[in-house]
Amino acid sequence: MSYATLYASWKSDPEAFWMNAAQAIDWDKPPSRALNDNRAPFYEWYTDGQVNACWNAVDRHVKAGRGDQIAIIHDSPVTQSQQKITYADLQNRVANLAGALRAKGVETGDRVLIYMPMVPEALVAMLACARLGAIHSVVFGGFAARELAVRIDDCKPRAIIAASCGVEPARVIQYKPLVDGAIELASHKPEFCVIFQRPQQRAEMVTGRDLDWHDFQNGTAPADCVPVAGNHPAYILYTSGTTGAPKGVVRATAGHLVALNWSMRNVYNVGIGDVYWAASDVGWVVGHSYICYGPLIAGCTTVVFEGKPVGTPDAGTYWRVISEHRVKSFFTAPTALRAIKRVDPEAKLAARYDLSSLQALFLAGERADPDTIKWAKAALNLPVIDHWWQTETGWAIAANPLGVELLPVKIGSPSVAMPGYDVQVLDEGGHAVAPGTLGAIAIKLPLPPGTLPTLWNAEDRFRKSYLSTFPGYYETGDAGYVDEDGYLYIMARTDDVINVAGHRLSTGAMEEVLANHPDVAECAVIGVADALKGQSPLGFLCLNSNSARDEAEVVRECIALVRDKIGPVADFKRACVVERLPKTRSGKILRATMAKIADSEPFNTPATIEDAAVLDEIRTALCGIGLAKV
Repeated sequence: MSYATLYASWKSDPEAFWMNAAQAIDWDKPPSRALNDNRAPFYEWYTDGQVNACWNAVDRHVKAGRGDQIAIIHDSPVTQSQQKITYADLQNRVANLAGALRAKGVETGDRVLIYMPMVPEALVAMLACARLGAIHSVVFGGFAARELAVRIDDCKPRAIIAASCGVEPARVIQYKPLVDGAIELASHKPEFCVIFQRPQQRAEMVTGRDLDWHDFQNGTAPADCVPVAGNHPAYILYTSGTTGAPKGVVRATAGHLVALNWSMRNVYNVGIGDVYWAASDVGWVVGHSYICYGPLIAGCTTVVFEGKPVGTPDAGTYWRVISEHRVKSFFTAPTALRAIKRVDPEAKLAARYDLSSLQALFLAGERADPDTIKWAKAALNLPVIDHWWQTETGWAIAANPLGVELLPVKIGSPSVAMPGYDVQVLDEGGHAVAPGTLGAIAIKLPLPPGTLPTLWNAEDRFRKSYLSTFPGYYETGDAGYVDEDGYLYIMARTDDVINVAGHRLSTGAMEEVLANHPDVAECAVIGVADALKGQSPLGFLCLNSNSARDEAEVVRECIALVRDKIGPVADFKRACVVERLPKTRSGKILRATMAKIADSEPFNTPATIEDAAVLDEIRTALCGIGLAKV
């Protein structure tokens, strides 16, 4: 079947298409229909079905006689260790942890917050929650206590599962003090914490609250899978919002299973026994969809990698992993390839390894620049496939469907819309624009299975954030265009969320931190182009008129403040002091214009600006820190 035929079959009968896709999943009670539009625009999928995510990811493979197949390969160059876990072993580990959680009172619908590095136990924790019907919320291990506390207060977990530490190439990051600090800051207090003690840094335990991962499970009966309704939340994943308050994206269980299973075969062209590797983190959506659930649902072997693209020990680490573990499909972010390219521009390290198992390289997480794609294609002599999706969607909106047919690759485009996504480019009035015309990218409702049905305890915010600008459409927040062949091009974000090395971060959250400095009267944060990370945050500080502090000292303190409150993941390293910020007459800060000045891009002085002379002042300040041109 061609892509065109496949997409047309979905468009002509979406209900039949998604009911057919649902047959690849094991159901305790099959759904009577796919789409539930009773509460439109809050659409649901497979509402009246009964299903369990852990069964589909683990138990059914054991039942089918594949218990001896490797489910997880943990490759950790930072600890110089490897571990291989079979499906049968994974089933035992997950059932035992789920049983211990159940013995402590965790039930269907309870929330469990997970704060762990890239270790197999992170996946075991996620799957144990799914086994019970508990709703997990994984928080990236690079987030500081304050950010963790915000998420604790929003999802109100009964328990927290954490590791004692994370391991970086040159240091060990203690996680437990961050967890302790977050619990102290949060209004909501978890009933207990389960701590996985790593030998690199053992954590101090709080008596009566903290439980050791292994001791906690001793003597408890393993738990069976608990069926849940199709619309039951599998997890909550927080993503940055423009206000600085994170948005809790909800993933409903049944649609999540169906969509991920479909995508593994049709987008990535992998199935039972294939080795699949997504080089990301469990704290991000890629880690949920394509390190944990997607590969395991499809019966693949998934690689859990604890390392960096360079420095662990060199820029050939990715190629070693692919060669050693016979990876068939590899997924990473363009920023990782840029880091490798910077150290090994001629790809000499790639040439040292046998990469014959690899069929394609997939890129996502940020816009893939043409130079990086061309470099990777020359280095690997394989298809390099950009694809586009979001935390909110959970799987690809646009891709080149390798499992259906490899379409011609157009560098700069994530290719074409996947079944389920009716992608439109709209003008400000919500009208479709002609091919090649830049506009707001929106998706006609309903969104397909696997996408967010709402935000956690925030239906009004869901409606306002995604559905209000273009009635009848989901607003992606991205701008771009579609060419004459139907290929999509993503050009920019339409809000002030910036993308640092594939991590979406809120400038509003950083501004909140900067504004708390006693010498800062007003501030703004923008994203500026970064050759390695795609974007890097830059702060502008307007100091109090009575401040007699040394400006350089204030800048240093502000940088330290953001790194402490948001975490190193923000990559906040630069700020400059300015007398004033460019604003419209209504008081809106012209961040997009400031970013263009910083990136030495041409711009038109906005007609609404209060005083155009301030733009020259901004340029002078940026020149002083090595950005912009006079």
